[in-house]
Amino acid sequence: MIAELLLALVPIAVLIALGAWLRHSQFLADSFWAQAERLGYYVLLPALFLHGLSTAKLDNVPVQGMITALVFSTLTVAALLLGARRFLGADDPAFTSVFQGGVRFNNYVGVSAVAGLFGAQGIALAAVANAAIVPTVNILCVLVFARYGAGGRMSAAKVARQLALNPLVLACFGGILLQALHLGLPVGIEPAIKALGMASLPLGLLCVGAALELGAMRSWVRPVAYSSVFKFLLMPVVTLVACRIAGLDGKAAIAALVFQALPTASSSYIMARQLGGDAPLMAGIIASQTLLAGVALPLAVMVLTPWI
Repeated sequence: MIAELLLALVPIAVLIALGAWLRHSQFLADSFWAQAERLGYYVLLPALFLHGLSTAKLDNVPVQGMITALVFSTLTVAALLLGARRFLGADDPAFTSVFQGGVRFNNYVGVSAVAGLFGAQGIALAAVANAAIVPTVNILCVLVFARYGAGGRMSAAKVARQLALNPLVLACFGGILLQALHLGLPVGIEPAIKALGMASLPLGLLCVGAALELGAMRSWVRPVAYSSVFKFLLMPVVTLVACRIAGLDGKAAIAALVFQALPTASSSYIMARQLGGDAPLMAGIIASQTLLAGVALPLAVMVLTPWI
């Protein structure tokens, strides 16, 4: 189990390091990165969510139990983060990064790890986990940016407009609708959507690496620590409790636990850049959590699995 989890983290660390080298060596012009971030946010990430949610194979999976446990744990930790905001010593844009670090998860690691643990059944379990958490965290993050982003507090009408027009939220609900209607994606279009979605993962991680400001590492310590406590400690524990409440056990519960103990996603940086968060801090949290996950993720799974 530990080997599968660690192997899923290695490509992420490599791509972040490559992105840092590409930026600091000036191999690519600085103007490239802003356009790459825009492409990821408006095209590639929506394609990833749309394809993943619309084509998920959900046979023989306890869908209701997994969704209940995952949504409950996500909402609970999000509420705890909001309640702790005044004690974190971070300004509003920085808080959006801590929040994302505490609730978002890296799809790539999750799918790779669970598929490595459980084979084809693991892919189905990962699909349900994505269907439950992806729309939940995207809506929560949009709401947090609307309140604490650099643009200041938005009115209710602007928040509603932000949600209604957010490409990630739209892609999530589009994928869920296609799944619910058993439509999937058109045969001729599905491979193109899949290819675009797959491109979002490496490009997003390269952008994270490019945004790293190593000279600011000292200022990351407290935000990284806060977000990591919520992500690697509170989230797995709350998920375990939620699984017990929902009557979820076995492989499905282990998959839920793995997904809720993952490092935060590269899409967190793209979202921070586009919606007025503290993007450099977000890049630091992503890189730091990816390294910390090498210890925290296996430890959380090993310690908590016997209680499932």
